[in-house]
Order: sequence, then C-alpha cells, then structure tokens
Amino acid sequence: MINLQKCENVFKEKFNQGDYRIFFSPGRINLIGEHTDYNGGNVFPCAITFGTYAIAQKNNDGIVRVYSMNFEEKGIIEFSLEDLDYKKNDDWANYPKGMIRYLIEDGYGINSGMDILFYGNIPNGAGLSSSASIELATGVVLEGLFNLEINRIDLVRVGKRVENNFIGVNSGIMDQFAIGMGKASNGILLDCQTLEYSYAPIKLSNHNIIIMNTNKRRELADSKYNERRSECEEALSRLQKETKIISLGELTEESFEKYKNVIDNDILIKRAKHAVYENVRTIKALKELKQGNLLAFGKLMNESHISLRDDYEVTGKELDTLAEAAWKQPGVVGARMTGAGFGGCAIAIVEKEHTDNFINEVGRIYKEAIGYEAAFYVANIGDGAREITQEVV
Repeated sequence: MINLQKCENVFKEKFNQGDYRIFFSPGRINLIGEHTDYNGGNVFPCAITFGTYAIAQKNNDGIVRVYSMNFEEKGIIEFSLEDLDYKKNDDWANYPKGMIRYLIEDGYGINSGMDILFYGNIPNGAGLSSSASIELATGVVLEGLFNLEINRIDLVRVGKRVENNFIGVNSGIMDQFAIGMGKASNGILLDCQTLEYSYAPIKLSNHNIIIMNTNKRRELADSKYNERRSECEEALSRLQKETKIISLGELTEESFEKYKNVIDNDILIKRAKHAVYENVRTIKALKELKQGNLLAFGKLMNESHISLRDDYEVTGKELDTLAEAAWKQPGVVGARMTGAGFGGCAIAIVEKEHTDNFINEVGRIYKEAIGYEAAFYVANIGDGAREITQEVV
C-alpha cells in the first residue's frame, strides 16, 4: 500500500509548501482485444487501482518544478512556462512538460508556475502504462489547479499527442482512454478508430484479477509489433481485391473464412485470422459480461491467448508458461497475455479463496521452467484520473 502521508511530507520538504492538493491517475490492463486497435477493431481495457499519485500546488514565479519519488536520483527538475520544448536531459519530466505545453497551445489558461510531486506504484516494467498515467495525472492537476473545463476525451487526446508528437512513441489511444475514462467495476469496449465506447460491468465479488509479470524485458516487442502490423496491412491489401473493406475489423468470422484464400499466404492468413477473430471475441466479451456470464468471458480470454500464441505468434515461452500454468489451477476463470507480447504481463481471473494457492503454484511452475521468478499483483478495477484530496482526508 502507498503511504500518502510520506508523499505529503516529502512534498512539504522539497517545495516548502504546506498547502497542496492530491490527484490520482490509474494504470490500465487490457482484458481482451489484443493487436486489434491498429486493425480497425475494438479493445476492452479497464483502469486499475495501481497508478500515479500527484501532490501539487501553484507557485508565484512562473517556474514549474517536478519531483518523482520513483526517480529520486534525478532530484527536482525545473522548467519555465516560457520554454516548454522537449529536452532529453529532462528525462521523465518531459511527460508533464508536454501536457502543459499542449494545453497552453490549445488555449487553456495556465498562467503561473507550480510544484508537483509524483509517486507511482505501478510495478516497474510491467507494461501497465505508467507513461500515460503520468500524462493524465498532469492533466487532472492542471484541470484542478487552474479551474479548467476540459472535456475528458479532449484531455485523453492531448495525452496521446504528447506520447506521439512530444515523446515520439507511435502508440494508439487505448492507454490514455482507459486511464482517463475508467470506471470502477467496469471494462470499456472501445472502438479505437471512432472512439465510440460503452461500459460493461465486471462483477468480481468472489474473484480477483491477478497480474502476472514475467519479469522479462521485451526486447522483441517493438520490432515484432511493426512486423505484425505490416503483415496485417499486406493481408488487408490482398483482401481488398475481392472485398470493399477498409480494415480487417470490418470482417465477420464467416466473411473471413469465405475470402481468406484470396490472401494466398499461410502466414498472412494466420495473422489476419487473429485480427478478425479477436475483434469478434472482444464484442462477444461485452455481451457476456452484460449478462453476468463471467465463465463465458473467461473462456474468451483463454481463446484469445491461444490465438495470440498460434496465429499471431507474439507470446513466447514466458507468457505461455504463465497462461498454461494458470489454466490448470483450481478457481481460474480465464487467463491470457496482455499488452504487446514477448514479455510483459499476463492476467488471470481467479476465485478469491484460491488466490494464494494460485500465486504459489503458478510461481513455482514458472520458476522451474524459466529459471527466475515472476511477480504477482492483485489488481482491482478502479475509476479514472481524478482529484482525491477529499477522498484521503
């Protein structure tokens, strides 16, 4: 658990300010719908109760001072409202700097300096989107301190612009959307192209969501991500000779099976099959959860992992070991990799009474097979980025 009192004491000590407000921005997991976003499909993420805390207050000198308890060795990083350019030496502080810059450029009245302390309890390197969490934490800090009225989806879009244009990472909008729009006990079905979305209740009174971190660095993720993306683009191009589709996400399972031979390449057929079937699974997931069918949802999670393993080939030994060990444990509803693959995390939905045994057994199997330990975290589905000053008083 986070010790907020310690964070508050560090804020007072670093910035000599006794008056402050407290904000929180979650991390996220994607429950189902992997590698569908850039194929014109749907994703199904949720916000979690791990995330980024920000303690903040205005100051009177036009200087922004930021400090992270996760990077104490970097000390306080300062920059002026008059100079909001990306600077490599500013390291992690470029995330809040980018948010401030773009909101000013969009015409919002940010007219004084500020002091902000950040503390994140998202497990390091777990692929739960700490960068988007910092972006949205900064967004709600600015919203609160300067009484800004920002449409939440506009704020989400600003976070994505920071990631793409200021930091230079070519990622989609899912992370910022889940973090900005999260709702406790709900997943979000999101069409990444249109930003149409709907909430689905996830009733987990007797179950936990377990995040299983492989503790493997994802060296292959970027190169294989680009490779898979281009393979899907090629499959789409070939299908367009016979169909009028704009994206793979427009196909049903039946129409894919009807036209797949047009692709005329076994590897490309497998890649496109995953994109089509995963998108259908994601839409089915919303329907099952709305009807309270958690077991049916778990089955879709398992099918998702198998497709990512066999058709999309982005899992790897570590993620497969976790998922396959999870499937064999008592009380498991479903388990799958989450994120880009080749390392990072898998998730499982497990009955509460079996959680301790699940962690012990899957951990033992993983260490025996891989040679080092996985890390396990019990996550709850929480609300999106917000001010929590009153919640913690």
